Amino acid sequence: MASNDAPTGPDPGRLAGEIDTDAGARGAVYALLAAAFDQPDEELYRAVETGAFREEIAALVDRTDLDVTVPDLTTEDDYEKLCARYNDLFVIGFSEVVDATDGTMRHEEPPVSLYESAHRPEVSWNDVNLDLARAYEYFGCQVDQDERDNHDHLQLQLEFMGYLCRREAAVDPDVAAARLDFHDRHLRVVGEAVADGIAAEPGTEFYGDLGEFLDAFTDADVDDLAARREGGGSA
Repeated sequence: MASNDAPTGPDPGRLAGEIDTDAGARGAVYALLAAAFDQPDEELYRAVETGAFREEIAALVDRTDLDVTVPDLTTEDDYEKLCARYNDLFVIGFSEVVDATDGTMRHEEPPVSLYESAHRPEVSWNDVNLDLARAYEYFGCQVDQDERDNHDHLQLQLEFMGYLCRREAAVDPDVAAARLDFHDRHLRVVGEAVADGIAAEPGTEFYGDLGEFLDAFTDADVDDLAARREGGGSA
């Protein structure tokens, strides 16, 4: 269910040491969130419609120390309608004929941008994406060149955070500090903005729940990482 545009990096592989199941579970949640913010395919639709997506999310959250309520995360839409909701919110926007005599159209951008730079007018697009590119490269990751997207897309950031969690779980507990920094500089910024944008729109159905959970989960992850750092832990 991972995006083809996701940053990819070295597999930590099997280690003799103990695996941090909490961090691993958080990584799996981020991977599922990344998949859910992609254009829905029929596999994702079936998982959401049957409740399997929510069950998997809830089971993973239970394996963490985070106190997060998992919303409904199901849908009563058919596949085409769910795709239409995604496009209306994040991709196509809205168009209407203003003057039928000459065909003048009015077009509005999608109400919720999935790109961090769209929510940070005080920072240049180049600065946001360059900082993200450096973060990905530092950990040996890169955006897939076959289906390239801008580095600041929410889905890519979620995939990268999932990778950092898996690295923390199996390779280096000190990566928790890098995770907190990435939240503060990027993911929490765009995640909160996207959640607020979805909440402001009517009739969002599954995506309303998804935005609510994105906000709650990233917020709880940040609070936990910050508390561990203040308490002298690895973060």
